[in-house]
Amino acid sequence: MKGFHVYITTNPLKSSLYTGMTNNLEYRIIEHYLNRGCKKTFAGRYYCYCLLYYEFHHSAVGAIEREKEIKSWTRAKKEELINSINPDWLFLNNEITPWPPEPDVTGRS
Repeated sequence: MKGFHVYITTNPLKSSLYTGMTNNLEYRIIEHYLNRGCKKTFAGRYYCYCLLYYEFHHSAVGAIEREKEIKSWTRAKKEELINSINPDWLFLNNEITPWPPEPDVTGRS
């Protein structure tokens, strides 16, 4: 089923949260992992590749609106959202794709 996902990732210490939107959640999570430590992006700079929350949307417009809504929230409100489906803050990466990914899974070196 084609569609879009709004998601929240964190770093291994769970000290930073990143909210994003994608039409390919598996690829995007792997991309965050491969970009860890990259200073050019927020997710890379803060090692936010651990998936905590995701939701499906049928349209890009709906997903973009939801992403903007969540990004405008306080950390406490984002934590409430995560707790509503993942109260133990388990990393959900393995639900989306085999984890950790193979080094050349995206064709990048």
